Amino acid sequence: MKILVINCGSSSLKFQLIDSASEDVLAKGLCERIGIDGSQIVYTPFGGKSVSHDKITTVTPMKDHTVAVQLVIDALTDPGHGVIESLKEIDAVGHRVVHGGEEFSTSVIIDESVKEAIRKCSDLAPLHNPANLIGIDACERLMPGVPQVAVFDTAFHQTMPEKAYLYGLPYEYYEKYRVRRYGFHGTSHSFVSARCAELMGRDISELKIIVAHLGNGASLSAVMNGKCVDTSMGLTPLEGVIMGTRSGDIDPAIMQYIAAKENLSMDEVMDVLNKKSGVLGLSGGFSSDFRDLEAGYNKGEANCIRAIETYCLRVAKYIGAYAAAMNGVDAICFTAGVGENGPMIRAKICEYLGFMGVKLDDIVNAVRGDEAEISAVDSKVKVFNLPTNEELAIARETVNLC
Repeated sequence: MKILVINCGSSSLKFQLIDSASEDVLAKGLCERIGIDGSQIVYTPFGGKSVSHDKITTVTPMKDHTVAVQLVIDALTDPGHGVIESLKEIDAVGHRVVHGGEEFSTSVIIDESVKEAIRKCSDLAPLHNPANLIGIDACERLMPGVPQVAVFDTAFHQTMPEKAYLYGLPYEYYEKYRVRRYGFHGTSHSFVSARCAELMGRDISELKIIVAHLGNGASLSAVMNGKCVDTSMGLTPLEGVIMGTRSGDIDPAIMQYIAAKENLSMDEVMDVLNKKSGVLGLSGGFSSDFRDLEAGYNKGEANCIRAIETYCLRVAKYIGAYAAAMNGVDAICFTAGVGENGPMIRAKICEYLGFMGVKLDDIVNAVRGDEAEISAVDSKVKVFNLPTNEELAIARETVNLC
């Protein structure tokens, strides 16, 4: 089967075409600035008629996501650099959907009832779910009869017990509004924990694994016997560890305090917490990019040192908490952009975990972006660098349903 994987943002559309038999990526790309001047599609073929595998960038108007999906189809079937002869070769489409609430604990084939449930969750993910729905509608219009599958960021975390997902708030808020911890990056956490078990040569049902998905957005999960029992993001992706521009956990009273001091509305305070905080805020506005921060750290720049040291402590504290929640841990996995490509970040985090018997092999830990066991031979807990592959995970989920 050939599976088209779609990840729609409000003004963007990422895609990959994957051959499920070999799990090879036949082509991938990104439509940018949809509905905005200067829109373009960046397309890279890895098979078919093209042999260069070079990125092909085409600047072209995209008034909406339907136009973007059509441009994706045109690129994939192009006589010169396409990788399929016609649309008929696409057997199914897998869509990343950010929030499934309590409605979905697994991936599902999309029908009108599924779309309505996704729509109802939009107030929990106002920047993501509406865009996901736009992508689904566009694909349905242009590919009638082709199965469409929704793969939810929140689904993997639906195995959390009540004691892990409830907040210390009046229970009526859960009953009336379903205010609870949902968690995100679930597709990544599922993929990485399963891959960790494979590398260890053990059944995942026997293991206690902590996954640290560290990117510009970051979340950790405790995976016990193959099921998520806790995760750091909450009702929204704002909760948890410090991130690129998000604050992560804070004293809730700070919001009222800053609003009064700065004469800000609630929306303006939320904008600060989501877009101006995290390592960007801690570094005094220097950067939210950990590559910039690491370079500054190595030069001894105090703002970068402050941001990185604070970040690493917060991540280490979550790992310690999840080891307690599972009463032990067999493996810790670092993944996503920062986790996969940050030897210094990984080392600093693991320095706090010596009480658990965690030891890194400094030479192997120098790896960036490649799969590797980075723990020392005498480490009591195995530590891995494991690149995530959410697109492949979505393709697998789609194949299982179609």
